Amino acid sequence: MCGIVGLFLKDKALEPQLGNLLTDMLITMTDRGPDSAGIAIYGSETTDHAKLTIQSDEADTAFDGLAKALGDTIDAPVSLAQKDTHAVLDLPADKVAEARAALREINSSIRVMSTGDTLEIYKEVGLPKDVAARFEISGMSGSHGIGHTRMATESAVTTMGAHPFNTGSDQCLVHNGSLSNHNSLRRKLRREGVHIETENDTEVAAAYLTWKMRTGSTLGEALESSLDDLDGFFTFVVGTKDGFGVVRDPIACKPAVMAETDQYVAFGSEYRALVNLPGIETARVWEPEPATVYFWNH
Repeated sequence: MCGIVGLFLKDKALEPQLGNLLTDMLITMTDRGPDSAGIAIYGSETTDHAKLTIQSDEADTAFDGLAKALGDTIDAPVSLAQKDTHAVLDLPADKVAEARAALREINSSIRVMSTGDTLEIYKEVGLPKDVAARFEISGMSGSHGIGHTRMATESAVTTMGAHPFNTGSDQCLVHNGSLSNHNSLRRKLRREGVHIETENDTEVAAAYLTWKMRTGSTLGEALESSLDDLDGFFTFVVGTKDGFGVVRDPIACKPAVMAETDQYVAFGSEYRALVNLPGIETARVWEPEPATVYFWNH
């Protein structure tokens, strides 16, 4: 079943409230999928630097001394800010690929949740209210973000199986539905050099968009192509560094509702996820059409 939320802020005055608004929206969707949850926040950009959000089930020991060890390995300055089982590494943008490889050698328990200039992803097994509290999501600011609460139907209940999925710099995706051709597509994308870690069909959808954009498509064009190349039932909400997109499959059996004002664009699997947003009473509210791409960017 699963529950999706997304919020794209047009009004910079709302940016300090992004985490709080998204948290409230996601908690409202808890009964659509209570086994795990995650939120992606597009926050402040680091000049000439990149962020790696990492996770470890052994965070207390795995993150101890990690910044120095990684910095020595890649010969670059690295800083680390820990939040519960996650941490955000700040490092030079041209060292990201080298750092990812080095992390596997330094400690095999460390997993990369996201990479990018602005993107941070926090996800874990558990209820949305508990996951959000662990990572203090409500206190985060940013320009846009997406969230997901999961009911696992096609893969195990694990941290890595939770959404959102990040497969390209500052790009992430959440999904409600099920894809039928994800295994063949996963093999194809891996042959094309796209990194895929899990057996979750949603990560394949995210990787597909990454591949399409690497080969010259815009996000909107990649979403259009997904309607032809992805089989199954799906509603996707996608974030990029400066954009926010939504698409539903041609049958559109999964519930979805959107709202737009001069201050924001919002998405929820159900309208009740949107009711506490500022100005919702005067928003334009609609159900996104089947096989139609909706996209906004800053």
